Amino acid sequence: RTNPTRKTKFISLRNGYHGDTFGAMSVCDPVNGMHSMFAGVLAQQFFVDSPNGPHLNDAAATLAQIEDILKDRSHEVAAVILEPIVQGAGGMKFYHPSVLKRVRKLCDDHDVLLIFDEIATGFGRTGSLFAGWHDEESYRPWSSLDESQDEVNSSKRNGQSANSIVYPDILCLGKALTGGYMTMGATVTNKRISNGISDTGGVFMHGPTFMANPLACSVALASVNLMVQSPWLERVRSVERSLIKSMSPLAKLDSVREVRVLGAIGVCELHKGLTREEMASVQQQLVEDGVWLRPFGKLLYTMPPFNCGDLEVEHLNK
Repeated sequence: RTNPTRKTKFISLRNGYHGDTFGAMSVCDPVNGMHSMFAGVLAQQFFVDSPNGPHLNDAAATLAQIEDILKDRSHEVAAVILEPIVQGAGGMKFYHPSVLKRVRKLCDDHDVLLIFDEIATGFGRTGSLFAGWHDEESYRPWSSLDESQDEVNSSKRNGQSANSIVYPDILCLGKALTGGYMTMGATVTNKRISNGISDTGGVFMHGPTFMANPLACSVALASVNLMVQSPWLERVRSVERSLIKSMSPLAKLDSVREVRVLGAIGVCELHKGLTREEMASVQQQLVEDGVWLRPFGKLLYTMPPFNCGDLEVEHLNK
């Protein structure tokens, strides 16, 4: 609203990953990200340190840096973009949901939009329908480094209050939107954004050729309806308990820095990253055992289907 033509920059978290097109690449991690080779031709954005752990106090530097940029440069900043709760390709790192509330307030105070990239976390993956819906009761990550944590208690984590939900201005969805059966993504906005495009007769000018493909839309509707009508949360908690039980012994290995689990996400982080040859060797061994996992860098992680049967879970655990 204030000098809108000058608000062209974004604030993004380091270790973030948001995609492979040029605009998306510009808000991915500029140093450690997958797209550092394109640094010279990408738009320059503002980057802040990502939270260094799963607790609220682990995000103090992140919040302070966002606040400082907005105090000085809000006239340039169009939006803050982040992956809520879980940073995916940047390291499978978890952070506290209260961070989202504080970033939402900072954005509101400085007339800046907030974008949640829930392409990896949406539709139940973290144990909440969307990661931005977590509160302190539902958010209980398990970590081999946290000796003080309680055992995961599903009975206390079966829902979030309406007041806990943090609504972004723009929500990016994909992956689980169609259950993986067809390629489809969706960008959901509030009325402020949609009206800003259409009120003066404008239309969204960046639609790809296959936008709103009817078959993909039908698959998405079927997949989402099937999920929400199923006991998906109970299934996610079952997978979570199984991952903790099966992966926690890995923490005793000298090569392992941490094992962490949140919802249907299990992560084993090593002290030292694997070479390309070592990754290929590990992956080949896994394939020979009938399990498809993709190790990268220091990480071996799994995001299994919610409806794994007992035999499938046992096989994956092995």
